[in-house]
Amino acid sequence: MSDVKELIDGLNEDLAAEYQAVIMYRTYAALVTGPYRQELKAFFEGEIPDELAHAAFLADKIVALGGTPTVAPAPVAIAKDNREMLENALQAEVDTIERYTRRIEQADRAGEISIKVQLEDLIVDESNHRDDIRRMLIDWR
Repeated sequence: MSDVKELIDGLNEDLAAEYQAVIMYRTYAALVTGPYRQELKAFFEGEIPDELAHAAFLADKIVALGGTPTVAPAPVAIAKDNREMLENALQAEVDTIERYTRRIEQADRAGEISIKVQLEDLIVDESNHRDDIRRMLIDWR
């Protein structure tokens, strides 16, 4: 498999995960309950624009590399309570950072330095999301 083909396939995996994140955050915003419902709803809804921007970047790069963007999201886990929603969101952010780290290596091998740099910026965004969720889970009952 060529380095560019491998990168396209990886970017499509990332795109499916970004679509998943949009669906997850939208669904969780609707499902939250309890005394922190408004704050959690706002938090989940606030994550959606970043995830959509990441998806747009990925789709555009896939096409620029000669590929076709996926239209299928990765599966979305339904949570039974607010804490599980936050834990699922945290795991999704951790997984995304790991995927983007692998993708940076692939972009480097394919000679796509601008994609590599842009993916590093996405890791900054995802790391901030991860850290926000970690802080929310501190002392969560």
